[in-house]
Amino acid sequence: MTETREAMIKRMRMRSMRRGIKEMDLILSAFSDVHLSEMDDSELALYDALLAENDHDIYGWIGGQFPVPESYSALIAQITKGAHGVTRPA
Repeated sequence: MTETREAMIKRMRMRSMRRGIKEMDLILSAFSDVHLSEMDDSELALYDALLAENDHDIYGWIGGQFPVPESYSALIAQITKGAHGVTRPA
């Protein structure tokens, strides 16, 4: 059975807000609320792949502690724009 776009977005919003660490809950749920509905299918697939990554790795990519894998560089840059004050004090 194929997942509808609406079901996919709903699932990804839930996965964005129920992460392993609170900082990632805040960062990804805020991002998903604003951006998921405007993403095309390939962008949604990339975000879905990102959600399968380890929270500490994603947090390190957003905070600049770890190098970002090339496949995620544009997405992480977009997420990072809205994460100031959560990754580092404002």
